[in-house]
Amino acid sequence: MTNPKLLILDEATEGPGAADPGEIWPVSASSREKGQAILLVDKQPRRDAKIADRHVVVEKGRVVWTGTSAALAADRSVKERYLQV
Repeated sequence: MTNPKLLILDEATEGPGAADPGEIWPVSASSREKGQAILLVDKQPRRDAKIADRHVVVEKGRVVWTGTSAALAADRSVKERYLQV
């Protein structure tokens, strides 16, 4: 598909047949810089923070936290409880 309104990446670098992280993250960052909307589902908050505008932490199907990359970096309790960082 060309020029989608929303690009959804659901753990694109996990599991069998996963994309190479060395390729997917630069392409995602480049697409974001060009204005592409991206919904990224992933478990790597440090890596994701480099390209994400906002983060949503979901636990058992419920949103338990939402905020910017800076807010996530500053919120130690969220990182310890949900992200094992």
